[in-house]
Amino acid sequence: MKKIILASASPRRQSLLQQLGVEFTISPANIKENLSKSISPEQLVRTIAWQKARLVLQGLQDGIVIAADTVISWEGRVMGKPLDRDDAFAMLSQLSGHSHQVLTGVCVAEAGDETPDLAVESTSVFFRPLTKEDIDNYLSHEEWIDKAGAYAIQGCGALLVERIEGCFYNVVGLPLNQLNMMLRNKGMDLLGVR
Repeated sequence: MKKIILASASPRRQSLLQQLGVEFTISPANIKENLSKSISPEQLVRTIAWQKARLVLQGLQDGIVIAADTVISWEGRVMGKPLDRDDAFAMLSQLSGHSHQVLTGVCVAEAGDETPDLAVESTSVFFRPLTKEDIDNYLSHEEWIDKAGAYAIQGCGALLVERIEGCFYNVVGLPLNQLNMMLRNKGMDLLGVR
């Protein structure tokens, strides 16, 4: 099996791959994630995922690099990770009672291959109406730190969500079915890794 390198320090992405029994190494790609308003949210996550993969590919002799970037798109605006608690409160207040899109750009690139496989997965998330007390109580858990849109659907953030349409794992940060289809293009199938 080809060596897999995850270009992410995200514990959630690491955990998802571990749950599948995938052996991988971690090589975080530390790039400045500029939330530019001049390009679409889809193009933004695709570009950042490719930048992360390209950085890790430099000097790599063999292996497949997996990189991803996730943002929230609400009313045409991109929400990244909150700067602080006040920013998180504002984000959750905006999302309250509304739907939003979770977009993850995924890049699968093989050392020596000039053509990366790029995709964007989109999931609709519908928040129930939240009171100020709901938001304050949620923020006291601190799981919102370092999460796009200021919530973690795999934790207590699930209590804010009425329903989703699309891939649950995309909301966590790595759309596993999409990733497997991309890896199949490189001759690897996650169903056969155990």
